[in-house]
Amino acid sequence: MHRARTIFKTLTGPQGQKLGAWLLARKNGPSVLCVAPLREYTTPAASEPFLNGSSTSYVEDMYNAWLADPSSVHASWDSYFRNSQGGGGYQAPPSLGLPGRNEVAISSLLPSLSGGVSLGAPVSDKVIDDHLAVQAIIRSYQIRGHHIAKLDPLEINSADLDDKTPPELLYSHYNFVRDGPSRTYSQELVKQVRHLAQQETDMDRTFKLPSTTFIGGKDKALPLREILRRLELTYCRHIGVEFMFINSLEQCNWIRQRLETPGIMNPTNEQKRLILARLTRAAGFESFLARKWSSEKRFGLEGCEILIPAMKQVIDRSTEFGVESIVMGMPHRGRLNVLANVCRKPLSQIFTQFAGLEAADDGSGDVKYHLGTYIERLNRVTNKNIRLAVVANPSHLEAADPIVQGKTRAEQFYRGDGEGKKVMSILLHGDAAFAGQGIVYETMHLSDLPDYTTHGTVHIVVNNQIGFTTDPRHSRSSPYCTDVARVVNAPIFHVNSDDPESVMHVCNIAAEWRATFHKDVVIDLVCYRRNGHNEIDEPMFTQPLMYRKIKKTKPALEKYSEQLIAEGAVTPEEVKDVKDKYEKICEEALEKAREETHIKYKDWLDSPWSGFFEGKDPLKASPTGVIEDTLVHIGKRFSSPPPNAAEFVIHKGVERILKARMEMVENRMTDWALGEAMAFGSLLKEGIHVRLSGQDVERGTFSHRHHVLHHQNVDKATYRPLCNLYPDQAPYTVCNSSLSEFGVLGFELGFSMTNPNALVIWEAQFGDFNNTAQCIIDQFISSGQAKWVRQSGLVMLLPHALEGMGPEHSSARLERFLQMSSDDPDYFPPESDEFAVRQLHDINWIVANCTTPANLFHILRRQIALPFRKPLIIMTPKSLLRHPEARSSFDDMKEGTEFKRVIVDAGESAANPDGVKKLLFCSGKVYYDLKKARDERGLSKDISIARVEQISPFPYDLVKAECAKYPNAKIFWAQEEHKNQGAWTYVQPRFYTALTGSRDVNQPQKGGWFSSLFGSKPEPKPEPKSETEPEPREIGYIGRPTAASPATGSKAQHLKEVASLLDDATHL
Repeated sequence: MHRARTIFKTLTGPQGQKLGAWLLARKNGPSVLCVAPLREYTTPAASEPFLNGSSTSYVEDMYNAWLADPSSVHASWDSYFRNSQGGGGYQAPPSLGLPGRNEVAISSLLPSLSGGVSLGAPVSDKVIDDHLAVQAIIRSYQIRGHHIAKLDPLEINSADLDDKTPPELLYSHYNFVRDGPSRTYSQELVKQVRHLAQQETDMDRTFKLPSTTFIGGKDKALPLREILRRLELTYCRHIGVEFMFINSLEQCNWIRQRLETPGIMNPTNEQKRLILARLTRAAGFESFLARKWSSEKRFGLEGCEILIPAMKQVIDRSTEFGVESIVMGMPHRGRLNVLANVCRKPLSQIFTQFAGLEAADDGSGDVKYHLGTYIERLNRVTNKNIRLAVVANPSHLEAADPIVQGKTRAEQFYRGDGEGKKVMSILLHGDAAFAGQGIVYETMHLSDLPDYTTHGTVHIVVNNQIGFTTDPRHSRSSPYCTDVARVVNAPIFHVNSDDPESVMHVCNIAAEWRATFHKDVVIDLVCYRRNGHNEIDEPMFTQPLMYRKIKKTKPALEKYSEQLIAEGAVTPEEVKDVKDKYEKICEEALEKAREETHIKYKDWLDSPWSGFFEGKDPLKASPTGVIEDTLVHIGKRFSSPPPNAAEFVIHKGVERILKARMEMVENRMTDWALGEAMAFGSLLKEGIHVRLSGQDVERGTFSHRHHVLHHQNVDKATYRPLCNLYPDQAPYTVCNSSLSEFGVLGFELGFSMTNPNALVIWEAQFGDFNNTAQCIIDQFISSGQAKWVRQSGLVMLLPHALEGMGPEHSSARLERFLQMSSDDPDYFPPESDEFAVRQLHDINWIVANCTTPANLFHILRRQIALPFRKPLIIMTPKSLLRHPEARSSFDDMKEGTEFKRVIVDAGESAANPDGVKKLLFCSGKVYYDLKKARDERGLSKDISIARVEQISPFPYDLVKAECAKYPNAKIFWAQEEHKNQGAWTYVQPRFYTALTGSRDVNQPQKGGWFSSLFGSKPEPKPEPKSETEPEPREIGYIGRPTAASPATGSKAQHLKEVASLLDDATHL
């Protein structure tokens, strides 16, 4: 349009008619219009005699310069050009060549057929204006046609919540006075156009089609009537498409071609019969469930049964393009139908979920419309094998989106699928949730980040035009529920769900778009919900008019069956036969389901780890210590500059850090960053992929890590030491994330579900910010295994400590993680050699607050050494990163060493335990404050300090032994957090149990499917208690009082609180 506008302004300027006549007078060759850069000419007349026969291009340039500004040329030229009306002046020599660069044949601006202006006559404004108006009309339909498309199958709403027709889509809009005010961008584009449609004869005039439309097919020109008819069919029928905001001409033209080409949406009879068969199965499944379990909530798909054929069409087309594995996420509505008819999960397993049977597995389970699955099957249409996974999800709508993306990215990574050609994701959404849930935006913004992209996701919105009971006009501010997708340049296809053929066409385009451009695409299925929010909900309370219309609306299957029968594509008998066959399949599956006595959660596992559990002792972990040569090699590589150090200029501060690290390695010592790097490096050496993700993790929030070195003079030139440890090491991924916790933590959880032999870590910028991702923590990480038999070894690193940085930079809310731990505070497990591993096996996650680099090294390696996987939550330090005492020797990390759940005092107090008056238990950074205060006051013999490094599961056995070692000491728990925060409320009852033994409680059930993977081991019987029990010892509290805020914002108040805490701790 820029070129057209340039031509337009040139032709309609002050000298437009003169130029038109002058150009048309050039009868000796093809008429061309030159659109060249303007030049200033100041040559004196004496130097250049008038019409001396010099270059004609020079004269033409002079003429163009004169058109723009008559004063820019000599007065003689000005006089000549002014007197050359009618073409009597200068004429160029004949030319038989094609128009050159920046030249447009003037005939292209004229009607192609008879009735146009002859080449000898002046060009009128109307000819030019009318062609520009046609281009404006075409563009307006492409941009705005979706606003008037017939998208609502109920015909009561506009999908964009606006019943008005955009004026630039009205034919009459283009008949206005020449100098009228501009009201829209389209009017601005054609503000000089007038009287285009003043007469009916204009509708039969032929216009040349611009290169930005494909409605003509092979025809280069069409009558205006036909142009408008084809635009209406393309953009204003049952498909409304938003794509003109995409800033790529190639992509816009690609979409235009697949929408506008005549006859492109004419399916064969065979394709129509396939659509009908799939639609019949989708509707038949819902009607079968409705008849058999009429009072059960199942969140059926009635009103949008076309979703099933749509998903299958996307899958069919994608497999044709080479996709072998598809990861899907979806809300509860329609989930059972998707599992049955898209994934082809055995119907008997689905029907068993309605029977109310007891489970044969561990865990608490979940409702049937939250469960996931994993299926490998043959795609009958393409005759290719396909893997389909539906990720389990909670009722928290859209929360599964980043999980799906992380799992998809992991599958692509481990397959070496760097372009997403083998693995893809499909996300289903509800209209209200897609517009209302912020996690949709967070997930969308991961779509093009190098370390998070899945190379395009197909989003399908089941647009019921209602959210539970809320009208769309009250649930979103944007015109469409899909407008969030515009921020990532994803094309959006709105389609009427009661037109199955239009839906299939859109699905074909979406699948091909994803395969071609590897970018997101959105299909908005505008439909309705035949029942209420669930099958026992009454929608007439809040939407009486809508549901009155719904009751009168024929189901899509009935409409389409009638259409195909009328077309002769099928017979009524064939329609009935397809229904009856599926009904029979359902009945047979129900009979099989009635034979089951238990439900099996393992049947619904969405991420199976083939071969991982087999042949392993369930209670035996591999050693975590490594040989010293490995530590030295990793330490030196990690502490060295790039091999081409002379050319790679690193920051002077980083040079000092590397030098200090090398000195530590030579002294056989590690600090926090070095201990972490040695854990990573030793795992990489063993073939374990390590992925560290989060905000600023490459450098580290506190500038301690520096896993990516940057060239100081060359942009994007980096060096990653841990990627260059060994020639055959596993890959190491360290990546700064977007500023998102909910989305990125969910992504990393999904990544961790794919491969158990990988260490996946998410680090918060500050631990305080993890509560932005609370939904992922609560619904997935803490309870995922109990609900869905799904394990994860995800590690969360949460910087945590009260160091005077204010209430938002002090606490990772340790208490919340401990409160969600599933171990019983009143149950002391039987002591045995397997005590520690058995505790880890039985709990839902591990919570630790380490104080030494060696313990960090071991606990990270233990994640891989365990014969199962559990999430690990670590409260990581801030000031301890550089604390001179927070260092470990290689002796604590080499072969034969392991993670210490409790680090006991090995000082003077241990030499004379009977003389110790006070035994302090603590966790984390406060240990170094307590130790310093005790030593400064000369109380090393009187006070013993023990560090609880693994808080959950609680180390009952070690706490019991440590308390017994100091029989005369008073026992206290010391913490820097407030009394209603931190670990106190968790440890208090467990200390009591450790000191007194178990109370009478219902012991947790053992066995089940998870244990059967390994073979079970009998639990040792508890030793009988003695008849005379000593008086129980009590545990006291030392720390800050209760408070609503995690920390004070006043530095002075902070120091006062620390002093008070240390005084209490050292008071005898």
